[in-house]
Amino acid sequence: MYVSPAAHCPPSLGRKACSIVAAALLASAAATPGRAATATTTFAVTATVLSGCGVAATDLIFGNYTSTAGTPTDATSTVIATCTNGVSYTIAADAGTGTGATEAARSMTGLVGGGSLNYLMYTNAGHTTLWGDGTLGTTMFSGTAVLLPQTYTVNGRIPTLQHPAAGLYADLVTVTLTF
Repeated sequence: MYVSPAAHCPPSLGRKACSIVAAALLASAAATPGRAATATTTFAVTATVLSGCGVAATDLIFGNYTSTAGTPTDATSTVIATCTNGVSYTIAADAGTGTGATEAARSMTGLVGGGSLNYLMYTNAGHTTLWGDGTLGTTMFSGTAVLLPQTYTVNGRIPTLQHPAAGLYADLVTVTLTF
């Protein structure tokens, strides 16, 4: 059974006015079903990228050295620089811990009984450019960072005609990356 909206109106409003108000309310409810109010805003998103670098190196392992061999003993190591894109840097090597060693004339020390075994480190495979800190005729690796880590080869050489006592020889070289 249908009940007119006017049937629920107060008598003081009048039947015709009540019908008009009820029709307007129904029309407005039908035109905006479940309408919710909204508000919006924006906010900034920022970050500051700092310049930074890291350096790593693999050991330079010569293996066995024979003092009577007619050729030098060579080995390689790698130095890896990882820096923020676009950062320029240099990579230096100190003289190591060998007694009396310099960047141009390095020395490993015998771990049993002392003694020394001289060696050199180069920035090129031709063994012509000594790697060091830029003094005593040495040079440093240098570069500008790109998207990937940069790898540099250290070319080590033990010269011929050395006659140390048999045993294990070692040195500890510090690598410094400056940016």
